[in-house]
Parts: sequence; C-alpha cells; structure tokens
Amino acid sequence: MKKILVTGASGQIGSELIEELRIQHGSKNVIGLDIKKTTNNKINNNFIIADVTDKKEIKNVIDKYNFQTIYHLASILSVKGEDDPDQAWHVNINGLKNILDVAKEHKMSIFWPSSIAVFGPKSPKRNAPQMTVMDPNTIYGITKVSGELLCNYYFKKFGVDVRSIRYPGIISYKTQPGGGTTDYAVEIFYQAITKNEYHCFVKANTRLPMMYMDDAIKAAIKIMNADQSKIIIRTSYNLMATSFSVQELANEIKKHISDFKCYYEPDSRQEIADSWPETIDDSKAREDWNWKPTFDLSLIVSDMIQNISHRYSTDKNEN
Repeated sequence: MKKILVTGASGQIGSELIEELRIQHGSKNVIGLDIKKTTNNKINNNFIIADVTDKKEIKNVIDKYNFQTIYHLASILSVKGEDDPDQAWHVNINGLKNILDVAKEHKMSIFWPSSIAVFGPKSPKRNAPQMTVMDPNTIYGITKVSGELLCNYYFKKFGVDVRSIRYPGIISYKTQPGGGTTDYAVEIFYQAITKNEYHCFVKANTRLPMMYMDDAIKAAIKIMNADQSKIIIRTSYNLMATSFSVQELANEIKKHISDFKCYYEPDSRQEIADSWPETIDDSKAREDWNWKPTFDLSLIVSDMIQNISHRYSTDKNEN
C-alpha cells in the first residue's frame, strides 16, 4: 500500500480529505502534516508537526516515510493574505517549491489546489474559459497563478507528476472557514441556526462559483487516480459544481428556517469577490478525467442545516 502525505492537514480541506484517504488506504498509510495539530483527535494520530517552508525539515520527513504521493494543501488564503502579503508569498510559493523539489528527487506525484482567485477584473465574468486573461488583484491570486506556472514548469522540465484544480468557494459543516473571501457561504448557516440572522460582508447579488466539500474531496482524489495520460493540463483545471448569489442562498435557507433574515453590509472583501467570475467553464475537467459534481444549491443547504443542527443538538444534550 502506498504512503500518502497531506500537508495543511489542519485546514478546511485537509482535515476532511485526510479522513477520506484513510478510509481508502488505511490510517497508517496516510500521514498528516501541519504547523499545528487540530482539535480532532482522529486526525492527530499519525500526524507530524512541521513547516512546509523549511526545506530541510520537509526533506527529512520525506526521507523517513518514503511517500509516493503528496496532497499539498498548506496555504494562506485570500483575506489573511491581504493582511500579510510577505507571509502569503512565503508559504504559498516557497512552500510549494519545496514540495516540488522533494517530489522531483523522490519521483512522487503531487496534488496542489489552485483557485478561482487566479481570475481578476479583466477575466470573463460568465463561463470563464480554461485559458483566459488572469489578472488577480490579491496576493493570494497572484501566488496561485505563479504556483500554476511553477507546477507546469516542474512537469515539463523535470517530469514531476503534479496535478491541480482551481477550486471555487468550498462549503462544509465539519470545519470552520479559514480566512477566505467565500467564508460567508459557511458562516451564514451557523448564524441562521443559532441567531436566525446573518450580517453578510458582501452584497445580496454577489454571485460566485461554489462547491460542497464532498465534491471537493471527490475531485481531488479522482484527478489523482486518473491515468496519467488523461491529465492534459498541467497548470490547473477549472472546476465548478454550482453558482448562486447570496440572496439565492438566503432564500434557500428560509425554506428550512422561515424567520431567518440576512442583512448586507459589504466591506473590503466585496472588491475581491467582484473580481472573480460568476461561473467558470470546467468542460476540460469533464472531458479529460470525467469530472461530475453531485451537490447543487438545494442539496448543499439541506445537508448543511441538517448536520449543523444535529451538532448543536448533540452538544446541548451532552451538556
């Protein structure tokens, strides 16, 4: 059985991806790595505290465990990146290059997530193509464009089997958001259930591509399991599941929580959201490795409300 490393394993995607990988490959064969552990004791087993920006430290980890695959998720997201651009560049680019260097040396395959943040004000707003203008206005987006080019370079120059997808906003009930512009699409559920209201930091008509965590995990594993000959694009594949405005999301929540109210108080994050496409064209992912999402807006909302409500109910009973 092959050995798999998940960096950024304490993050929103990493903490859920590692659980699914352990189900498929066995707990002992999937190791988590981050600069800190999570509050989830299941994930903390077979877990390494390390910094992806420390190349010597990462090389020692790889040499010790002889991994065949790395899911490299360690990253600083859009909002936190604007607070500290130097740190965002250091983690997102230097950390990625360290992983690519050890992958080159050890002949490992790499999964690295890019983002719709690669697009910018001059990118098409609807059905943004796979190849188009990319002029991001955040350091996060700039690191993602740079990272895509770096991945493509390592594939063409050194033959590193690196695969990537451009994630839209990710929605999950298991983990709290981690400082991204699309965090409202998760926060709104917790506030709706606990307070019957939400004060949203973007406008009601803000529409962005979104994806449920189940589909995000499925996509990462699916592209890594695809035959190498099927992976034609070595920068990053466009990926989409659904797209909706905040108002449409709020209206869907009201079908379950009738007295829910959403108030719109846009802040600096509105400018970031406005620079991203409303929808993207992911036909290449569908053609090349048979990508197909499961969750639409209705399924996302019903599953989120059911699971978050159950969590609060369980916590109340335990207390």
